[in-house]
Amino acid sequence: MLSRDEALSLLDTFAHRGSQLHHALETEAVMRGLARKMGYDQDLWGLTGLLHDLDFPQTRDNPSEHGPLGARELEGKLPPEALQAIKAHNSEYTGVKPETPLDFALRCGETVTGLVSANALVRPQGLAGMKPKSLKKKMKDKSFAANVSRERINECQQLGLETGEFFQIAIETIEEIAEQVEL
Repeated sequence: MLSRDEALSLLDTFAHRGSQLHHALETEAVMRGLARKMGYDQDLWGLTGLLHDLDFPQTRDNPSEHGPLGARELEGKLPPEALQAIKAHNSEYTGVKPETPLDFALRCGETVTGLVSANALVRPQGLAGMKPKSLKKKMKDKSFAANVSRERINECQQLGLETGEFFQIAIETIEEIAEQVEL
C-alpha cells in the first residue's frame, strides 16, 4: 500500500488543487474517524478517502469512468477492497453497487463533506461550535447545498450509525484539519 506522501503526490500529478484537494483531505479525515469509531484500519480507510476522486479532473465530463479509471490507476497501490470502494462510491454511474462497510463509509463520508463545508460557510463562526442538530436542520432544507445527496448521507445507517452520531464524527474530524481546508 502506498504511503500518504505518495498519495498526496499522486493527487498533485492528477491536478488536484483548491476545492478538489480540500474535498480529498476532508474525506480522508472523515474516513479515518469512521474507521477509528468502527475498529477498521485507519490508514486504509484514510487513503481510500484521500484518493477516491483521483480521476475526477480527467472524468468530469464522463461520469461512468469516474471511479473505474481511478481504480485502474491505483491497482497495486491500494488493496482490492479500496479499489472496490472507489468504484462503488459513484455507483449511480458505474453500476458497481456498494456492499461492504468501506463502500458505504466512502459514499456517505465523501458526501457529508459538502454539507459540513456549506454549513461552515454560512455560519459567522464557521466550523467552530457546529453541532449535529445544525446539519440535521440543513438536511431538511433541500435548497441548501442542493447538490449534496441526502440519500447518500443516510447510508451511514448501513454502518450502524445514527445520523447525528455520523454528523458528530464528520464535524470533529473536519474540524481537526480546518486550517488546511480553509474552513
